Amino acid sequence: MKNDLQFDFTVDKATKTVIINREFNAELPLVWDAFTKPELLDQWVAPKPWSSKTKHMTFGVGGRRFYAMVSPEGFERWAVQEYTSITPKTNFKMFNTFADQNENRELPGSNWDHSFSEQNGITKVSITIFNESLERLEKMIEMGFEQGFKMSIDNLDQLLKTLSSK
Repeated sequence: MKNDLQFDFTVDKATKTVIINREFNAELPLVWDAFTKPELLDQWVAPKPWSSKTKHMTFGVGGRRFYAMVSPEGFERWAVQEYTSITPKTNFKMFNTFADQNENRELPGSNWDHSFSEQNGITKVSITIFNESLERLEKMIEMGFEQGFKMSIDNLDQLLKTLSSK
């Protein structure tokens, strides 16, 4: 088991891009499932004490996930993720945007590119997030995206440990 797992988080305002590289002590099929199955996504994707609830999800090209991040007080922040490309166990791309509770999108959004690879039981996930506008990128940063994402990844680490031990 590797203890010095890679975790890089880079914001490049010039290209309106966030680049994230993270390694996990888990096999690729399990990590892939954690990113592509709603029952697993809802267990880790929201930074605590927030939670995630998926209203509906179809993981396939042209499919989408409609979900909310829910605060402890019950405030819901909805988002739509539309899957634009999928290469099983290797890569998927999606368009992500905030929305209201009726799935009306708040544009602009961002394009997410997830790549997965495994070596010696360590799975690396590389995520590139291209924002349609600098204003959207700055709003993400102001909303605490980096800290929240890191907290969510810690949740994922714990979930993967639990699932790997079963």
